[in-house]
Amino acid sequence: MTGTLSLYLAYPFVRYAFVVGILVALCSSLLGVTLVLKRFSFIGDGLSHVAFGGIAIASVLNLTHQTLLVLPFTILAAVLLLRTGQNAKIRGDAAIAMISVGALAFGYLLMNRFSTASNLAGDVCSTLFGSTSILTLTSRDVTLTLVLSAVVIALFVLFYNRIFAVTFDETFARAVGTRVEAYNLLIAVVIAIIIVLAMNLVGSLLISALVVFPALSAMRLFRSFLRVTVCSAVLSVTGAVIGLIVSIYAETPVGATIVAADVLIFGVCSAVAALRRA
Repeated sequence: MTGTLSLYLAYPFVRYAFVVGILVALCSSLLGVTLVLKRFSFIGDGLSHVAFGGIAIASVLNLTHQTLLVLPFTILAAVLLLRTGQNAKIRGDAAIAMISVGALAFGYLLMNRFSTASNLAGDVCSTLFGSTSILTLTSRDVTLTLVLSAVVIALFVLFYNRIFAVTFDETFARAVGTRVEAYNLLIAVVIAIIIVLAMNLVGSLLISALVVFPALSAMRLFRSFLRVTVCSAVLSVTGAVIGLIVSIYAETPVGATIVAADVLIFGVCSAVAALRRA
């Protein structure tokens, strides 16, 4: 098995898949703990639907590099979600549902009416559930992922203490002079970047799993924020590697296989936690 994997790794497109998968899993896990603790994990699902709308617009306009449109489009949606969710008349979960479902519906309408693709159903399925083959990743995808991942990791490390304060007690953080709104906005923007990174790997419908499952798994084992974050990153990368290896050997869709690996890891962590309590 090791020899076969080494043979596969000799091909550039397989190495691209591992690099992108590991970086996306790492970045997704960093903010996942914050979103789960703030009870705002559904924003990943909402922004992924918005990104689908951006991809639909880019496809209609025949843009050669869709990320140039999808990234600012998704960041703008993250800002709107944050502002709208603070409205007393429209709560956060309702705002996410409005914007995400609306973007998903209009995106599909645009692709259905104006797309020139010969296989519309295949394009939609690939966008929603991720690429069915690791052959679709290019050197441009890897470069973009490296740059954006470096930005995400740098922002998280640089503002770690502020993110920690905003996550656990916004009232106290505001009382000691922390600009809570600014850091909530930073979190939303970083999540938007992560969503765009993960689109090619797992698709718009499965992205939230990369954000939620590693964080919940780590919370079964540890209690401190730092340990949970580090454990979440390790489990997320492990799930991505396992999912990629299984998808290569079993010829299954990469995104769905990675999410299935994350679900299994969550089950193992829950079992370990149950044994500890016993």
